[in-house]
Formats: sequence, structure tokens, C-alpha cells
Amino acid sequence: MPPKGAQTGLRDDGDTAVLRSGTAGEKAGAGNAGGRPRRFGRRKSTGNSNAGITPYLLLLPALVAIVVFIVYPSVDELLISFQRLNAFELIGHVTHWIGFANYQSILSSGTFWVIFNRTVWFTVINVVLIMGGGTLIGLLLNRLGTKVRFTLSIAMVFAWAVPVAASTTVFQWLFDQQTGVVDWALAKLGFSGMAHYDWMSNEYTAFAVVILCIVWQSIPFVAFNVYAGLTTISTELFEAARLDGAGAVRIFRSVIFPMLRPLFFGTVFLEIIWVFGALNQVLLITGGNPVGKTVTLPVYAYLEGIGEQGYGMGSAIAAVTIVMLCLMMSFYFRIILKQEDEL
Repeated sequence: MPPKGAQTGLRDDGDTAVLRSGTAGEKAGAGNAGGRPRRFGRRKSTGNSNAGITPYLLLLPALVAIVVFIVYPSVDELLISFQRLNAFELIGHVTHWIGFANYQSILSSGTFWVIFNRTVWFTVINVVLIMGGGTLIGLLLNRLGTKVRFTLSIAMVFAWAVPVAASTTVFQWLFDQQTGVVDWALAKLGFSGMAHYDWMSNEYTAFAVVILCIVWQSIPFVAFNVYAGLTTISTELFEAARLDGAGAVRIFRSVIFPMLRPLFFGTVFLEIIWVFGALNQVLLITGGNPVGKTVTLPVYAYLEGIGEQGYGMGSAIAAVTIVMLCLMMSFYFRIILKQEDEL
């Protein structure tokens, strides 16, 4: 017999089933005020009222550094370019505003345009050699074994991490007229005319030494970028291209370059900026000699501003250099945007 107060029902087999009342679920439901079902889960957090400004607080140190070390010096340089500021005015704290006189003097000078053309060709040659050499070494890294690749990578890191002043000192010693290793090695190889050769006596050989120094410093950056990009390409694409009979040049042209095109464009952009603004390598190795034939725009601004103490003129040359670089890079940006639209 079912207990008193129990509800009965029929089971599938025809017997009577007993449904007990007062189960744990019913007691829990009865204990809930108003008979409403209890909601489970975590209570929604209202959040911290300062969470909205946290990203800006994290960016604040970087913004302060940019303002102090980039924005303020740039604005101050621009203001100085409109002044006649020499040693006399600097010592006497005298300000002579001369408007665009410095800019008119620069743009009407034939010397400036000769140096500008020289700087453009200097940049083009360096960037072509850097991108070519860096790409080849990046491709080589992708084919080497682990141990050899690690050894070569360590060597390139050292070449890239050496300070500019130290690396230029090494190249000065290598190509020194009296004790240079390069002259000694060439003489031993049978080039007797290169014994004690003065590499700084000719503008082309002097530029060759500077270009070699810059290329040596810059190739590791490009090589690591290319190698990193190659690791993102599936090996199946290379295998399929080889099965179709494609050689190394065809694989690079049809597989690697199209897939790494943004990487190549971005790297070229950075190299143009760095090479166009190269100052220490030219100044420390050649000093602008012989007879000013290795002077580039950054060196020209330094010599006029610091060497001749014409700070207003030097600031104007630096400002024009930045404008020229921006104009050239705007043309390059148009090419990049056009290529992205085609992708």
C-alpha cells in the first residue's frame, strides 16, 4: 500500500508507481520566496570606474617621451630655421627673425641641389645592396641546418648590434692607408698598386667604404625579416612549385615575393629612412672629403650648423631634408597603396 499522502500513478508495465512528496527539489522550490525559480550564476560585475582611463595612463610615459624628445626639438628646430642664429646671437641671447631668408638661400644655391642629387643616389645604391644581400641571406637561412643557421644568426646579431661609432672605427682601421688590412691583403694577392692606397683620396672609393660599412650594418635586419617571413609560408607551396618544374628564381618570383610583398615594402621604407639620414658613417669615415665630394644632406646640415656655427642655416637645411624625404616617401606610399588595391 502506498504511504499516506503519497501520489500514485501508472508505470509503463501497468504497476502502480509511488511518487513521494516533499523531495529536495520541491523543498528548495518551496523555500524560494514567492515561488520564483532561483537564478544561478555569477552576479554581473559593475566594473572599476577607472578602467576606461587605464589604457591612456599606460600610454602616457611613451607620449611624454615622444613630446620631450621628438616634438619639442622638432618645433624648436623649425623656429630656429627662421632666425639668424650664430655664435654671437647664441652667446648674447639675441634673437633675429629673418623669415624665409635661410630657405631662400638654400633653395637658390647650386651646392644644395648637387648634394641633394648625391644623397638620392647614395640612398638608392645602399638600399638596393641592402635589400639584395639581406634577401639572399634570408633565403640561405631558410635552407640551412639548425646548427649552421644558429651560428650565422649569432654572427649577424653581433654585426647589427655593434654601435655605429665602433663599426665605423673598424672600417677606418681596415682601409687605413698605412696600417690597413685591406691594402695589405690586396698587395699580398698580387695587386702591388694597392699597397698603401689612400681610399679617401677619391670620392668614389671613399663612398665605396661608407657604403660597405652601411650595408654591413643593415643586412642582418633585412635577413632576419625575410627569414621570419619565409617561416610563415607553407612548405607544400614550395614542393608544388618544384613539381611543376619551377626553379629557384621562378619560385621566388611567383611564390615568395607575392606572399611577402607587404614585408618587402615595409622593410624598404625603413631602409630608405635610415640610409637617407645616415650621418655618423659619412662624417666619421670621410668627414665629407675629399673637398666636400662625399657630403650628403645630413652631413651638410651638420657642417653648416655645428661646424660653421650657423645654427639657423643648419636648422633650415635639416627642415628641407625632412620635407624632401617626406615627398619621396609619399610617392613610395602611392606605390604601396596601389599594390595593396591589386591584392
